[in-house]
Amino acid sequence: MIRIVVADDHELIHDGLQRLVARESEMRIVGAARSARELFALLETVAADVLVLDISLPDQDGLEVLRALRTLRPEIRTLVLSMHPEDRYARRALAAGACGYATKDSPSEELIEAIRRVYMRGVYVSSSLAEQWAHELGGRGSAADEPHTRLSNREYQLLLLIGEGMSTKAVAERLGLSINTVNSYRRRLLTKMGLHRTSELIRYVARHDLAE
Repeated sequence: MIRIVVADDHELIHDGLQRLVARESEMRIVGAARSARELFALLETVAADVLVLDISLPDQDGLEVLRALRTLRPEIRTLVLSMHPEDRYARRALAAGACGYATKDSPSEELIEAIRRVYMRGVYVSSSLAEQWAHELGGRGSAADEPHTRLSNREYQLLLLIGEGMSTKAVAERLGLSINTVNSYRRRLLTKMGLHRTSELIRYVARHDLAE
């Protein structure tokens, strides 16, 4: 029996996964959480094999949750289920400790296959993304060498918000940081990426199609 825990703050996702898993005789959802805090409390009382994790939980970044799980519950295999396109977040999710990445608009049979693959100690990404990465490794792509791929998860999150045209105050409120901290991150971003002005960050995000 594959014991599954779901962490997502959308009721429709919980209901949809419950109906989907109910069709499979060898799978069962044993717990559900709507925040990182609920998830960590749940995992103290529930035995689970696979965690289906939303990368955008309301109280903590999903990538930070992944890193914490590597220490707290390394035996649990995590499948990230996200609204974000694979080519923007899958590489970061896998580097942070995920065993698979699927988008919420994936067909039902692909989600079931992803859960099985992750449970069997495999790694799951879509065939199209796997092909893209194979081209990069073969030297026919350079996406892995772009400056934004070398940013920390927090820096990358800030880059996307700046790219959406958000003000410093709005970014600070979104991330729960002080304005001084956001300005410090912004300066670090510019230095790491070899840029000089915020407008250049916005153009970079647009040019690389990183914005939501």
